Amino acid sequence: MNFTSTIISWFEKNKRDLPWRHTQDPYKIWLSEIILQQTRVAQGTSYYYKFIEKYKDVNALADANLDEVLLLWQGLGYYSRARNLHKAAKEIQQNYSGNFPKTYNEIIALKGIGEYTASAISSFAFNLPHAVVDGNVFRVLARYYGIDMPINTGAAKKYFTELANEILDKKNAAAHNQAIMEFGALQCTPTNPNCKNCCLALSCVALKNDEVSLLPVKEKKLKIKTRFFNYFIVYEEEFVYIKQRGANDIWEGLFEFPLIETETSIDELKLLETKQFTTIFGDEKFELLSVSANIKHVLTHRIILCKFYQIKFLKESPKKHSTVYLKIRFTDLENYALPRLIDRFIKQDIKQTNLYAGQYLF
Repeated sequence: MNFTSTIISWFEKNKRDLPWRHTQDPYKIWLSEIILQQTRVAQGTSYYYKFIEKYKDVNALADANLDEVLLLWQGLGYYSRARNLHKAAKEIQQNYSGNFPKTYNEIIALKGIGEYTASAISSFAFNLPHAVVDGNVFRVLARYYGIDMPINTGAAKKYFTELANEILDKKNAAAHNQAIMEFGALQCTPTNPNCKNCCLALSCVALKNDEVSLLPVKEKKLKIKTRFFNYFIVYEEEFVYIKQRGANDIWEGLFEFPLIETETSIDELKLLETKQFTTIFGDEKFELLSVSANIKHVLTHRIILCKFYQIKFLKESPKKHSTVYLKIRFTDLENYALPRLIDRFIKQDIKQTNLYAGQYLF
């Protein structure tokens, strides 16, 4: 059985009709690949359309304000990808006169583009012979060839990449790569793969050895750290206070409410007595309107346990706050890129308590 011809034949009959499959424009293919990393196709498709509508080519993206890009990206998470997207667009504009580079080495040198994305762009847009190796490809190859190397190790990545390039149809790289990725997404799925109606069943080692559910193998993940966030939504008439997050941490460049991070989860009375609270609010008089329950927000290598405190200043806030925080109308929050955790709370919880859109309890 010829692996490539079988996979491509399956692909032609079963492939999904996705918008980025109707173009060889490297800019649009690049956008789709970055958006779809860690994002479901159903969610990513709407973002793809929003981006190509607002930024029709790489020069439009390069000329955009980063805050606007982050705002459009809001809800996808992994905001470093949006920042890298913007930086890479500027690199293309400056170094290639706004024309997307056409070689693998030039593409992989762009900010935020690794081996997988460079292979995808170079093969899908230019049919260059570079095999893509993502989670779907790891799974298909591990099962088909019966490979039990832990796929989340450097040695396995090298081995699988060499294997994928070895079996690649170098004259038909675009179709081959798309076919094996789609096969992993629809047929050779992580759980309950359709082995009974599989075109590769007769030569699949894992199926023959009853090891489909055991492959691919992964080493145990790194320990996930839990962080405790306490956000203060401070109302001063129709205004609230926000601050842009700095570098070298999650949500770089996004906006948030005044934050106190603690080592553990603590109650409101203890929190209001902390040095951090005094540093932020001083002797300001306020009324505590509400305290949310702990909200769990899961990221790749950390868990955020968060509480939202809604407070109201009883007199005009001191000038020192305006130098640290940006004072904006509550209704203008939608114009700022916020972490998904905060955005959800504003749209769901605050709206339900009639604090949304300037309708306050006080």
